Amino acid sequence: MNKKDLWLILGFIMLAGVCYILFGRTRLGNQVVIVLDGKEYGTYSLDQNQDIMVKGEKGYNQVRIEDCMVWIVDADCPDRYCVKQGKTNDRHKSLICLPHELVVEVKSSDQGMPDEDDVDMISQ
Repeated sequence: MNKKDLWLILGFIMLAGVCYILFGRTRLGNQVVIVLDGKEYGTYSLDQNQDIMVKGEKGYNQVRIEDCMVWIVDADCPDRYCVKQGKTNDRHKSLICLPHELVVEVKSSDQGMPDEDDVDMISQ
């Protein structure tokens, strides 16, 4: 191994570190907002363990908040893909049930300035 190989390896390590800093961090939220048929169904704290039964005209979804994580436990939709999406507390990941038109979003209660690593309003 010569000097150029070492510089190449060091460059890859630095590139991986920069990619982790920019893209690898999760952005944790502290609120869960449930939207059903395009209308806000409710806002809940991620700090309080609870089960929420969301019933709409097209069916039901059972949303669970536990240990600062949220996930869909049960649903009567045909594919149950929403149940398979898993747990999250990341502000940039939503749980969605298309047949029931349900969206479960994790948000931050801080309504002030966005974090410096958030997408700006024009990009959204």
